[in-house]
Amino acid sequence: MAANNATAENKAQTADKNPIKHAPFAVVEAYKKIRTNLKFLLAKNDGGIITFSSADESEGKSTTSINMAIAFSQLGGKILLLDADMRRPSVNKKLKIENNDGLSNIIAGLSDFDSAVYHYNSNLDILTSGPTPPNPLELLSTETFDSLLETLKSEYDYILIDTPPINAVSDALVVAPKTDGLLLVVRAGYTRRDSLKQTISAAEFANINILGAIMNGSDSNAKNYKYRKYKYSYKYYSKY
Repeated sequence: MAANNATAENKAQTADKNPIKHAPFAVVEAYKKIRTNLKFLLAKNDGGIITFSSADESEGKSTTSINMAIAFSQLGGKILLLDADMRRPSVNKKLKIENNDGLSNIIAGLSDFDSAVYHYNSNLDILTSGPTPPNPLELLSTETFDSLLETLKSEYDYILIDTPPINAVSDALVVAPKTDGLLLVVRAGYTRRDSLKQTISAAEFANINILGAIMNGSDSNAKNYKYRKYKYSYKYYSKY
């Protein structure tokens, strides 16, 4: 895999683009507080698998999952960020790494984990989504994916999984029950209350453990938040 054969210089350039490294102090501290809360929630397991999702698109779930993975990696241990959004992957784009080989290849039996995983730094590994398949939901519902998670759970302290928006497709509702819980990302001034309620209801119906929610893009000085009206397009996520 081209990404695994990156030179030391390229790896240094990737690390320099660490999204949390150049973030404002308050943002960095916020991620650290969330990390502390998650470690407390998962303390009995001494680690775990966390599913990240949102109600709709453009709410910051992928950016949040990336920053949380980096935050966890700063404590040491072994961390894996897995992009299970095979319909509209963005982890590889945000981190500027290759996506020719990834999760879809592994589940389809076209590759193995060792050749597909990207070593972002000494503590953090990243498994990209791989090429977009015609049947993402079916792949995530297979015993092959279940077995992969079980194997990885024994090799990593924390696994963070980025999934598509819940109100768009059912992928997250299939993945989350296989993990220790779901963390919802909402965007201040953007996420509609009815959309969030619909998401929570769907998760509860699927007996998913909701760990909590992260409000993205909030203004700590604001006295209240307004939720703007918008129409969400299902065109891309319903392509297949």
